[in-house]
Amino acid sequence: MVQAYILIQTEVGKAANVAGQIAGISGVTQAEDVTGPYDVIVRAEARNVDELGKLVVAQIQAVEGITRTLTCPIVHI
Repeated sequence: MVQAYILIQTEVGKAANVAGQIAGISGVTQAEDVTGPYDVIVRAEARNVDELGKLVVAQIQAVEGITRTLTCPIVHI
């Protein structure tokens, strides 16, 4: 299982709506609108890195109002 944080920038005023839509996507375990350089932070999981990539590109980035994403896979050192 691969887990990641996905940092999202949105159009002005769209963070709460984007977080709400993303929260309903399968594989997303948490989606919160936040303050700072990013507007939404998502925690997601997938079977492998390829599935995580598909989740981000095909489903999360398809949500209207997103301008940029940064995916940060979780590592256990």
